[in-house]
Amino acid sequence: MPHFWVVGTDTDVGKTCVTTLLMRQLQEQGLRVTPYKPVQTGEVIEQGQAYYYDTTMYETYSLQNLNEVELNDYSFKEPASPHFAAQLEGQQIDTMRLLQQIKRLQHVYDVVICEGAGGIFVPLDANGKETLLDVITQSQLPVVVVARTKLGTINHTLLTLEALTARGIDVLGIVFNGDTGSDMEQNNIATILQHRALPYAVIPKLHDISHVVNYSIKHTSLFERLYQHETTVV
Repeated sequence: MPHFWVVGTDTDVGKTCVTTLLMRQLQEQGLRVTPYKPVQTGEVIEQGQAYYYDTTMYETYSLQNLNEVELNDYSFKEPASPHFAAQLEGQQIDTMRLLQQIKRLQHVYDVVICEGAGGIFVPLDANGKETLLDVITQSQLPVVVVARTKLGTINHTLLTLEALTARGIDVLGIVFNGDTGSDMEQNNIATILQHRALPYAVIPKLHDISHVVNYSIKHTSLFERLYQHETTVV
């Protein structure tokens, strides 16, 4: 299947930046690509205008026209875990609805990039019975893992990879996001890759997401794996 998830080892690791970057660079290869954020939280209000960061970034930086109604199924105002943000608005997240939308999009686009929310064990229902990992497993799609480079990333990244492997989920590669070039960060990256020899890309610390326009990961083993994966299946 030429479609995949972008998941994080934690919240605020740069999943939206990576999703946007991969969207643009696969679009540049002539593929029809749509991002899909099943659940987004945290309404932003600036100068009297309300918007959601993730889907707005997709629309702003896509090289192709995107269908706004296909980008997201649930948006909640509170910047919190999906299950709690939904509870505050008296709603419940229907995971079957998410899975059906993913399937539908796969028939329309060459590549569907599904962006997760928080880490892979983030709960989607108030009872904690369904998590993002459950939806990923049921979707039967592979994943790209986004990790930090700073202190703590070894533990978070290896735990995430172990959980994905335990569910039989194919990991296409890792994006190490926010690198500043320190010796510690380089050692963190090398240590993770010693444990799991996966295709990868390293993205430096971008002070503004608009810089994805000028940044490329096409030279990386991760992009080679993705593009080979897409063109072989498509």
